[in-house]
Amino acid sequence: MMNAMSPTSHQRYRSVFISDLHLGTRGCRSDFLADFLRRTSCDQLYLVGDIIDGWRLRKSWFWDEAHDDVLRLILKKAQTGTEVTYIPGNHDEMLRHWLPMGLEMGGIRLRSEAVHTTADGRKLLVIHGDEFDSVVRYAKFLALLGDWAYTVTLTINRWFNLVRRHMGLPYWSLSAWLKRRVKEAVKAIDRYEIALAGEARRRGLDGVVCGHIHHAEMREVGGVLYINDGDWVESCTALVEHLDGRLELVDWAELNRLSFFTPRNSLPVTQPA
Repeated sequence: MMNAMSPTSHQRYRSVFISDLHLGTRGCRSDFLADFLRRTSCDQLYLVGDIIDGWRLRKSWFWDEAHDDVLRLILKKAQTGTEVTYIPGNHDEMLRHWLPMGLEMGGIRLRSEAVHTTADGRKLLVIHGDEFDSVVRYAKFLALLGDWAYTVTLTINRWFNLVRRHMGLPYWSLSAWLKRRVKEAVKAIDRYEIALAGEARRRGLDGVVCGHIHHAEMREVGGVLYINDGDWVESCTALVEHLDGRLELVDWAELNRLSFFTPRNSLPVTQPA
């Protein structure tokens, strides 16, 4: 893991992969993400699905200044030389209807998936991953029910952590704890990882980069590199490729000692280098 960065430092990468931003929801830490986008630059930026949460926006609208900042920063990168590839997920599935057209919006390429070649020659499948989640693929009603339960969990988590804050205790993620402790959740994550790694192996690739399950991970699965870049609701993580091809999961909140108790839009704004 990287050492802590100063608030004004700037980091350059060859490639950056982010997913599960869930813009349009109160759970999205768009302020942390905007900070990340301002203080990093890259040649290639992959948006690996669930960037905008269409499921939630159909029910209720939430959009603040930090959400606008995120979109402006992504568009600015696309217009100043960064290759931006947007791979829709299940929460922004409305964009999948446009995939056959091969659209490019504001310099952002819309693709169903991609194959990324690292600086050291490894070929990685880049895909959101919901196609390999049996709940989403075969029973959308159950997936929507799960989305509702997840939203409720985040709400409970928010109030629970307000109490912890008053007690002088650090932030603690209930949903992340449930994923690690509930036996069936652990089994589901394991099956998901095996399925994604198996697909990369079937195609003769060296690894896979995905999102979807909000569980950042990088490990070998059956001789194939499996990487999940996490999310920007609970963990605020990204996958980065250094200039030499080395891959690293970056926990932006932990790296910069950002507090989940920090009110939104209260981070100091730093200008990109």
